[in-house]
Amino acid sequence: MGLKRVVVTGFGAVTPVGNNAEEYWDNLVKGQSGAAPITLFDTTYFKTKFACEVKNFDPLNFFDKKETKKMDRNTQLGRVAAREAVEHANLTSVSIDKRRVGVIWGSGIGGLETFETEVLDFASSKGIPRFNPFFIPKMIADITPGHISIEYGFHGPNYTTVSACASSANAIIDSKMLIQLGKADVIVCGGSEAAVTASGVGGFNAMMALSTRNDDPKTASRPFDRDRDGFVLGEGAGCLILEEYEHAVKRGAAIYAELKGGGMSADAHHMTAPHPEGLGAYMVMHNCLEDAGLPLESVDHINMHGTSTPLGDVAESHAISKLFGEHACKIQINSTKSMTGHLLGAAGVIEAISAVNSIYRGIVPPTINHFHDDEKINSKLDFTFNKAVKREIKVAMSNTFGFGGHNACVLFQKI
Repeated sequence: MGLKRVVVTGFGAVTPVGNNAEEYWDNLVKGQSGAAPITLFDTTYFKTKFACEVKNFDPLNFFDKKETKKMDRNTQLGRVAAREAVEHANLTSVSIDKRRVGVIWGSGIGGLETFETEVLDFASSKGIPRFNPFFIPKMIADITPGHISIEYGFHGPNYTTVSACASSANAIIDSKMLIQLGKADVIVCGGSEAAVTASGVGGFNAMMALSTRNDDPKTASRPFDRDRDGFVLGEGAGCLILEEYEHAVKRGAAIYAELKGGGMSADAHHMTAPHPEGLGAYMVMHNCLEDAGLPLESVDHINMHGTSTPLGDVAESHAISKLFGEHACKIQINSTKSMTGHLLGAAGVIEAISAVNSIYRGIVPPTINHFHDDEKINSKLDFTFNKAVKREIKVAMSNTFGFGGHNACVLFQKI
């Protein structure tokens, strides 16, 4: 008996360009930037004073005051995205075996705001250990899937994947494998991140990883542009409902795409810099296609990692050119990070949602903020600059890479 098929039956999103999946998608297609001056803390002494924050998010619209106090913003965002996805997939109004529904979630950092607040409060208390009793449960990276499972009574596999910016893509791949092996019928999978804090921005500034284009935040995230100067930090959450194909058909679920492949690799090169020749990126895309059992020529669209960093964009572009050869120029490529910024551990899932929508709706969102070509990047590649493109997409790939050399790639097919 072969491996079971895995399909997408729902999704949800809370992002810098939309607080639900439909709004998120509409604004991606319009090419709307989510970058703006930071409101979550005082940036007076910071080199970078802007980010892609989630706007107009009030947790009290979703949770009561007592429950809200028990959750870091990271978990609040994740639970709201998961709620939308569960409702979108119609999981609450049908009879399903909750023992076979899991929750696998990705987060690169977890409750950074909570950690920062508690440590600063301790430092100001002259060493008196008066910590919030919810400090640890709010901070730990694995708590979000716990909350989601408790809310719905899902008793299946439940854990968090942590692989920096590849975290939620790894959650998708783990979910796929568990369903394929018959360990679950449905998995609520995704990721969340809320690192727009003093220590988050300050830490990335210290690494010289962030753009400092404070005079023009909306154009600061400019993947593949000659004058890019670093990524723009984002926050938010995304969720996919992955389901065994026969299970979805039996309950009459809407199916948006099939998850055909998942690839993983390591750069084995540097703690933060990508392999200069894109070796890890090349390997992860190759492994993903091999897992899917599809030829190179089948790929119509790639949502690139494309962070807007000087080294990363060149390495990934080189890897695509090398792997796909002549077909590389026929692939509709984009980087939605030009609009959302970089959501770290949540990047993989919100970009996977975009890839699924490109298949389902026949539109590829643009890579905005392109002004000048970079001579180090293959100019024949179709980066979908500045304007969305209508095109039938049968196979879409999404790349996500993380500090430490962690690479993950997922591939969806029209069904």
